[in-house]
Amino acid sequence: MEKTYKGWQEWNYKSKQTEYTEPTKLLGSDGTLLAKGWARHNVFEYDRKSVKKEMRRKEWDFYQLSNGKFMVQLSFANISLGGYVSACLVDLKNGKVIKNAFVPFLGGKDKYVLPPKGDVPNNVNMTVGPAHFEFDTKETSRTLYFKSGDVECKFSMDIMPGLENITTVLPFKGFPDRYFMTTKQNCMPCEGTYRCGNQLYEFSKDDTFCCLDWGRVDTPYALVWYWGNGSAYINDENGDRHIFGFEITWGIGDESNATETCIFYDGKAHKFGAVDVETFPKPDKFTDTWHFISEDGRFDMYMEPFYDHHSDLNVLAMRMNTHQVHGIWHGTVTLDDGTKLEIKDMYAFCEYVENRW
Repeated sequence: MEKTYKGWQEWNYKSKQTEYTEPTKLLGSDGTLLAKGWARHNVFEYDRKSVKKEMRRKEWDFYQLSNGKFMVQLSFANISLGGYVSACLVDLKNGKVIKNAFVPFLGGKDKYVLPPKGDVPNNVNMTVGPAHFEFDTKETSRTLYFKSGDVECKFSMDIMPGLENITTVLPFKGFPDRYFMTTKQNCMPCEGTYRCGNQLYEFSKDDTFCCLDWGRVDTPYALVWYWGNGSAYINDENGDRHIFGFEITWGIGDESNATETCIFYDGKAHKFGAVDVETFPKPDKFTDTWHFISEDGRFDMYMEPFYDHHSDLNVLAMRMNTHQVHGIWHGTVTLDDGTKLEIKDMYAFCEYVENRW
């Protein structure tokens, strides 16, 4: 992939956005994908036993929270061959990982099974090696706990009543039993602590938000994607405060039925079309200015990077090469009713990932 995946200056179409509003079975009894599109809540009924190629099944609950100065990534992933649980603390302003409590395991195919949905009340409470963790979701709140060695994390966040998310199901051409299903839930004010030995890092709901990246996928071996996300408090022209967020993911699978692109405003999802970046950042432009534009013009944003959180996990035939670029964003977005919002000095990120897994 040596250029943008569609070419932002060459759009001459409008992407189709198939929205699901009622409970819908995800997979047939033979593993064939039945649903292709997006929803404001996860209405897709997922049965992991219906996955045809079980050893390609991957499931994760990933939480990323930040105040623009420090970031915590709490994650549990089961990729069938194995998996891991981790709690990583990153100093964004000084560009360094302070601590990564990472606990791997082997043979995860039918061990450590996660709930089939991430945006409804559920509880994940497990011990993996020296690590114990609990992710507890209720209707209007969520708590996260992790303990391993000298690392202990405790976080809680608000889920406003009726908070909408974007859940997408993307197929892969030529692979009728493969799919990429994720839920991105933004706009959750978060508070808590990350303790590492005698050092305590505190986060406040005044400036910290958490994003849930929930995934249940069965994909081909090689993947490339972009993922951009952010949440913030913004004031309108009257000085009233609102919670704003966005989700932009592209480059994964067949997007002819939906794109994973959405604006969030006071808990409601506003869907827009395909997005791309004006200048492809690979191999040496990750810290240059990024310009994002959607095909319908409703998302027109710039990111001024201040830190490229680069990691490259390369083990045997598996590799996950990630450039998660953090920066300050500005530009305009347009809601469903035509209201245009001007966004200034917003912290958010966008990553570029190459996977073999």
